[in-house]
Amino acid sequence: MNHSSHQTEENKSNRSSDYEEGSLSLTGAVSMGTGVMIGAGIFALTGQVAELAGEWFPLAFILAAVIAGFSAYSYVKLSNAFPSAGGIAMFLNKAYGRGVMTGACALLMYFSMVINESLVARTFGTYTLQLFDLDKNSWLVPALGVGLLFFAGFVNVLGNRFIQTFSFVTAFVKIAGLAILAGGGLWASGLSFESISAVPEQTGPGSFLGAIALAILAYKGFTTITNSGGEVENPHQNVGRAIVISIALCTLLYLLVSFAVGGNLSIDEIVAAKDYALAEASRPAFGKMGLWITVGFAIIATVSGVIASVFAVSRMLAMLTDMNLVPHRHFGMPGDIQKHTLVYTIVLAMLLTTFFDLSRIAALGAVFYIVMDLVIHWGVFRHLRKEVGARTWILVSAMVLDVVVLGALLWVKAQSDMLVIWASLVGIVLIFAGERFFLRSIDDSETQHDSTS
Repeated sequence: MNHSSHQTEENKSNRSSDYEEGSLSLTGAVSMGTGVMIGAGIFALTGQVAELAGEWFPLAFILAAVIAGFSAYSYVKLSNAFPSAGGIAMFLNKAYGRGVMTGACALLMYFSMVINESLVARTFGTYTLQLFDLDKNSWLVPALGVGLLFFAGFVNVLGNRFIQTFSFVTAFVKIAGLAILAGGGLWASGLSFESISAVPEQTGPGSFLGAIALAILAYKGFTTITNSGGEVENPHQNVGRAIVISIALCTLLYLLVSFAVGGNLSIDEIVAAKDYALAEASRPAFGKMGLWITVGFAIIATVSGVIASVFAVSRMLAMLTDMNLVPHRHFGMPGDIQKHTLVYTIVLAMLLTTFFDLSRIAALGAVFYIVMDLVIHWGVFRHLRKEVGARTWILVSAMVLDVVVLGALLWVKAQSDMLVIWASLVGIVLIFAGERFFLRSIDDSETQHDSTS
């Protein structure tokens, strides 16, 4: 009896040490959200979106923002009603209860965020190599990405206050820097916008919708805020506010940069330099110095983006562990559960960074995220819309938009890269099957324990 009581208190202590209630201000939450979005959206996805959307790629970012706005509606309503450090895991639990759907879909979100971290980490490597005129396919790209992830893990050990300050400073630097680059690019183009005002010749509706699906990844960083909801000051109001502010800021910035890139480079040039398109677009305005400036901002953006993402996703996995929805092993590591999930997250992101290229990472992350997003909307529509005060037509619109862009992305990848399709399907099946097996094994062990006692 005493041992059981002691173990319970120890678990409570571990959990309380994982999270710091009220340790993130509204500004800090916005900084984290924009940190994740800007890192992936501008530096990692601009070229890939342009490759699919052609001359319409700025419009793809605008429509992706509209879809993200509909998507954010459910998260704002849920965050206002149920702010939690577990964010999406807790939202799913409110809608579906503790079961396979909650555990599996929370893991889809977890893996999509880890995939996003590896996407940004490889982008860091790609942009850094531009300073030394080395081949973008060099082994140094994943090596630099792995180094960034190691640094992100180290920073996350330092605590919330340091991360909040770091995120705020880097967010300010990124937004100001990108605004300067975009302004210079627009000035150098003479506001002609020749490449993006041309009549599209090869962009079909399927490719354009697929581009929108990828562009959605540029906004999904707002979910980082929901995963830190229990740590935000006045969370019932500030989590929703932080989501809205983050999406609005990033939409404006993406449009400025899209017009600057489109005004200085042809679509063929953007596609040719798709992993470092912004660096190429800065040359007409700033010359060789523009490359150094752009790469400098890219490094700041990707570093802060990975740090903020790791902060949020490791907390979500810790919440899943607390809810007994995923297995957990200490492997002899000291510290609390959140420190362990931080290590697991970093190691998994390192593996993805080492073995996957940017295009495949982005598409896989988009599939996982949109599937999870659909389940969130359905859960609110079916079980929680009255409790959280959500409007039916907005929820239905969000689900329809998700289905359309997911179908288009799968269609595009079926034409060009079936490996992404198979990896997505196998990944989803394994996640659901693994979650079902884990929960059944727990139920069986509890039944066996009850029968023996």
